[in-house]
Amino acid sequence: MPAKLRSRCHILAVLAVIFLPFATATPASAEIWGELTGTVTDSSGSPVAFALVTATRADTGVALPAVAGTDGNYWLRLAPGEYSIAFESHGYQTVEIPGTRVDVLRPTVRNCRLEETDQSSAGAEATTQNQQPTPSGKEQEPSLEDLGISPEQSKGNAKEQALLNKRTHMLKIHQKMGLITIGPFATTLIFGAFAGGKQPSSTDRDVHAILGAVTTDLYFTTAYFAIRAPKIPGTKRYGPIRLHKAMAWIHAPGMVLTPILGEIAFDQKSKGEKVHGIASAHGAVAIVTAGAFGIAVASVSIKF
Repeated sequence: MPAKLRSRCHILAVLAVIFLPFATATPASAEIWGELTGTVTDSSGSPVAFALVTATRADTGVALPAVAGTDGNYWLRLAPGEYSIAFESHGYQTVEIPGTRVDVLRPTVRNCRLEETDQSSAGAEATTQNQQPTPSGKEQEPSLEDLGISPEQSKGNAKEQALLNKRTHMLKIHQKMGLITIGPFATTLIFGAFAGGKQPSSTDRDVHAILGAVTTDLYFTTAYFAIRAPKIPGTKRYGPIRLHKAMAWIHAPGMVLTPILGEIAFDQKSKGEKVHGIASAHGAVAIVTAGAFGIAVASVSIKF
């Protein structure tokens, strides 16, 4: 066996070991999937937008996430098996539905109604305690009203709090999706080492192109939740967040440019030509983009 072929087989074997836990229990020849779908609503029946739905397979522990749309609807494609389904959204109590069976005969429907987190009773209790006299019988310190601050002024701004809650929820999804994107991103780079070879077969190039498309879709889905998260006026950026934002100025243009250069290079190789011109920068741009993206993810995932 040629040395080059042995090296390629070795790398593919390593990839197989890495991704083996993610394999389903179904035969490899049977590429059959089931569907999990439903609607997430609140106690009034209104849809909960951007709720995070996580399906965890019972036998392997592999978790697959989905995000509900603005209408509260979600959809997941899953391998047949038994799952535990978790529903969560900021400001609501997390709900988990164990023992959900997904098969290929018909879609499995799991709707969920989330209950709002009750914080009013805690606030009322604190207010009552503030109004009670001290054990010595003496009056307590002056209240806010005694100091000239009206109840309206002391209350938080409900609109601003709602924006903050929505921003927090969307940024949490942004972070989780970023972590998920790392896997296909790294695999795309590995197969990119074979895509530019001189062999007549285009299999490696096709696999590289498919993985690149998946990575690009995941990346822009991740970016969507950061871009669409409500902006809070006066918010200061510091430490790792500043580094995270700075890296975005590198990997965002790179994720736009890399697929374009890759398409040009793919077309040139398909015609039997050697990659030339601007397309020759495809690999370098991809590596710089991946490096910046990795630093951005690490900056908000690892405590320094």
